[in-house]
Amino acid sequence: MPETTRENLTKDGWKALEFGPFRKGVTIHWITPFAGDQPGVALLKYEAGAGVPRHRHEGLETIVVLQGVQSDEAGDYGAGSLVVNAMGTEHSVWSDTGCVVLIQWDRPVRILEEDRA
Repeated sequence: MPETTRENLTKDGWKALEFGPFRKGVTIHWITPFAGDQPGVALLKYEAGAGVPRHRHEGLETIVVLQGVQSDEAGDYGAGSLVVNAMGTEHSVWSDTGCVVLIQWDRPVRILEEDRA
C-alpha cells in the first residue's frame, strides 16, 4: 500500500511537499491518485488569480481550504472551510489571493469550458 500520511497540513506542512503541474496557475500534490474505482485525494495550490474553468462533478467532491480563499459562483471560502459538491453539480473555481486546498474526488470532473487565455 502506498504511503498516504502527510504531517501538519493545517500548520503549513504542505510547504515541504512536491507539487507538479495541474492547470495554468494551479499545481497538484497527489496523496492518492485515482486507481480503478478508488477516489483521488490531493492538495491543490492556486496562484493568485488562478482557477479551474466551469466543470461538472461526475462524483462527490469534498474540499477543505487549508490556506487562503477559494471562490466559486456561490461564495468565498476561507481557511478551515469545508466545501462539498454533489455529483451532477457544475461551477467554476478560482482564488483571487491564492490558496491551498485538500480535495477528494470520487471521480474526475468533466471540464465544460476551457480556460480563456
